[in-house]
Order: sequence, then structure tokens, then C-alpha cells
Amino acid sequence: MPTQPLPSTRPSGTGLPAGGHAEGVSDDEFRAAMSRLAAGVVLVTAHEPALDAEGPRGEDVGMTATAFLSVSLDPPLVLISLREGSRMDDLLAEQPLWAVSVLSENQRHIAGRFAMKGRISDRLLFEDIDYARGTVSGAPLVGGALATVECRTEQRVPSGDHTLVIGRVLSATAPESGAGPLTYFRGRYRPLG
Repeated sequence: MPTQPLPSTRPSGTGLPAGGHAEGVSDDEFRAAMSRLAAGVVLVTAHEPALDAEGPRGEDVGMTATAFLSVSLDPPLVLISLREGSRMDDLLAEQPLWAVSVLSENQRHIAGRFAMKGRISDRLLFEDIDYARGTVSGAPLVGGALATVECRTEQRVPSGDHTLVIGRVLSATAPESGAGPLTYFRGRYRPLG
């Protein structure tokens, strides 16, 4: 049985969709399609060292992400997608060590806090969060996370308006937990069930 083409949402006469990528998909169409993909939610962290040993101490930086995945077992590699020019992208261009905490369904407030636009300083965002400093990366590892990994950047790949950062996993923990994962689906944080 032949398949039927999907209805077009292109404005008539232009040959391009509204919002107009030559490839034929609009920003809204792409967002709507990708919102149907459930993703795990993580907090990416790194420690920005002090610029001067005599000056103020360095600062912890954090960012909520849903584009995180395992790449390889041998060697152990993971990938995180960062918006090009974001604070985390700029920091990881200079600082090769970073960490990821896989958030539990009970940590929605952490995900929301680090995903805010126009947010307050990272120092204040970390202020009342339970975390330990990673022994390998020096980055914050969120207490109660389902798993944590500490990484060293192996490769940075510019890709559209994002940078794909591939990191070698230097340490990994997966404490026992009765909590489920926090997921992101249709524009909202949700428990798995």
C-alpha cells in the first residue's frame, strides 16, 4: 500500500515554510516534532577557576540539558549539546573538566532553576542545593542524583547553533535510589510514569 504524503504547512506561492529554512521545515514544525521525544534531564556543571590566585575564588557554573547521551563504552565517552556562545559553551572551550548529574523526578526545581532565562548568578543558584565537589573535575555533583559522571573534553564539534562536546568519562557513580528519572516531554518536566 503506498504511503500518503504528510500535509504541507508551506504558505502557497513561496516554496518555503513560514520561518523559512530552504530545507522545508520551519522552526515551529521542528520544535513540535522534537517535543514528542522524551528526554532525560541532567545538570551539566563545571568549575571556572579564579583568574588570579590573589583575587576572588573561582565560580561554579551549571546548566540544565536534555541532549545528553552515551557515545562509547571503550573508551567510555558521553556527548552533551550546548548552545553556541552560551556561558557553558564558552567555559568548556577553556576548561576541559566538567560533570553531569542525572536528575531524579524529585529534582524538578533544580532543572527549572538552572534553565531560567535571565537568571541570577550561578553562585546564588547553587547556594541551597546539596552537592559534593567532584574529586576529578572539581565540579559540583548534585546530591540525590540518579547518577553522576565526571568528564574531560575529548572533542568539540560545531553543529548548527550548538556545539557537541564529547567527553571521556573519568569517574561514574550510580547510588541506589528508589526515585525515577526526571524527563522532559512536550515542553514540560515530568516523572517517567
